Formats: sequence, C-alpha cells, structure tokens
Amino acid sequence: MGEYDVVIIGTGPAGLTAGIYDARAGLKTLLLEKSIVGGQIAWTENIENYPGFDGINGLELAKKMLAQAKKHGVEQKDGEVIEIKEKGKEKIVVTTDGEIKAKAVIIAVGSSPRKLGVPGEKEYENKGVHYCALCDGAMYRDKVVAVIGGGDAAVKEALYLANIAKKVIVIHRRDELRAEKGHQEMAFAKKNIEFVWDSVVTEFIGTKFLEKIKIKNVKTNKESIIDATGSFTYVGHLPATSWINVEKTERGYIKVNHEMQTSVAGIFAAGDCTQGDIAQIATAVGDGAIAGTAASKYIETL
Repeated sequence: MGEYDVVIIGTGPAGLTAGIYDARAGLKTLLLEKSIVGGQIAWTENIENYPGFDGINGLELAKKMLAQAKKHGVEQKDGEVIEIKEKGKEKIVVTTDGEIKAKAVIIAVGSSPRKLGVPGEKEYENKGVHYCALCDGAMYRDKVVAVIGGGDAAVKEALYLANIAKKVIVIHRRDELRAEKGHQEMAFAKKNIEFVWDSVVTEFIGTKFLEKIKIKNVKTNKESIIDATGSFTYVGHLPATSWINVEKTERGYIKVNHEMQTSVAGIFAAGDCTQGDIAQIATAVGDGAIAGTAASKYIETL
C-alpha cells in the first residue's frame, strides 16, 4: 500500500492535527481510518467548548480539519490496522488491505463506548439499545427513551433526544449530575426530561425489540421496571488499543511521556487512547500537535 514518513492511525482531532503538523514539516504523511473521519466528534450534534467555534456540528468540524490536512498534502485512506511490526528502524503497519512502510507511527484510535455488561444488552443492541443519540435517536420520535449516565455526554444527548422523544428518562447511579452546570440547568428546565437517581440498569427486557428496562436502587436494592423502547448509554469509553503491543495501563490506555512517545521508539500516541484524564477536543488537538512534532524530530534522528 505504499511507503510513508509518518502513518497516523485514526482521524479524530488528535490524528488530524498530527497530520497537519507533519505535512507542514515536509513529511509524506498518511491518515488511516477504519470508520468515519472525525471519530467520536463526528457523532456530536453541537460542539460549544472548542475555541473559535461558538457552536459547530462535529462532522462539519472534522471535515474542516481534514480539508486543512489535505491542503498541506496529507493523504487519507480507509483501512483497519491489525498490528505494527518492526523491521530494523522501519515500522510495518499491517492492515486488512496490505502492508505500509513508515519511519514513524502515531496511534490516535480514540475510544469506544463502554457497555454495561447486563442481560439483554447484547441481544437488543440496535434493537432498542444504542450508544449514539445523533445516529439513532430519530427512530424514537414521540416515544419514551432512557439515557443512562450523568456526565456531560449523557446530559447533552438527553437534551438532544428531548426534542425528538415524547419523554426522556435519565438513569444515574448518583444523586447528582456530573455534567457542566449550564447543561444541567437546561436539562432540569426541560419538561419532558425526568431523572431517576441512585439507580443502575440490571437488565434490558423485550421480545424482538426493547420494551422495558429493569433498574435497581443502589441505596435500597429495590428493583423496578421502566417502560422504554429506546435506551442510550453514556457511562464512559474504553480505548481501542487491544491490537497494539506497547505499554498500557490496566484499562488499556497507552502510556506516553511528555512528547507522546510510547514504550516503543518511533511509535507515538495521542488523544483519547492515551492515559490523560480529560477527553476533550482541545486536549486531543494538543496531543496531536505534540505527537506530530515529536514524530518529525524522531525521523530527523534516523
């Protein structure tokens, strides 16, 4: 599939930013993506906390970033990476479509939604159980849906669903939300958003499609049933790093130093797949800038 100076795996904000920096440094740069350009932000309806944009659609922002990268000479291809091998100082990026040679690799694969691991979750996935309101919310117009979680993603998606569904029931294991104050106030003001506190989902119930959700109060252990035909889970993410052989945390996040260098020389990582505490577009862009610059410096030493 070719030979490049830098191969960047993943086209979220971190990968796209790294691509811009490396291409501007005169390096032959390839972006690889197995899904959709933009990663998680492509599924976000409205981004309000990225500097310079007081409200922008996530996919639109991703397209702007990709256009900027391509303007500087970055190539972008579809492909899923299976592993990275080393041949001397050269890296061999093995994909489902063949092998790519590179002097340096930047892993920016992001993360995927964490699942609850309860009965019925797998059986009703895409049959009532979902993880992206922007992707699947439209099919629940004038119906009752549940949102599981209390962080910013959960509350923002509950607000989005409230404009579509008849009622949105937010199920949260604590007795207060963790979302930004502004989003909390907006959610509390919505008449068709209800909150179920101190509760966790224990089972998804239905026939061909989801019909009910069993929950348990974590303080009293009392179980109850909620009638809902749709459910959207936002309880965090897990890094998509099982295939890469570098040093990771127990949860699978890639360990990096201040230059985003992994435990393997010439392999860098950036964005949500690393062990940083804040998963935001701004921090991913910062990681990408550091990784891109560090990869450029590494190649100069070869």
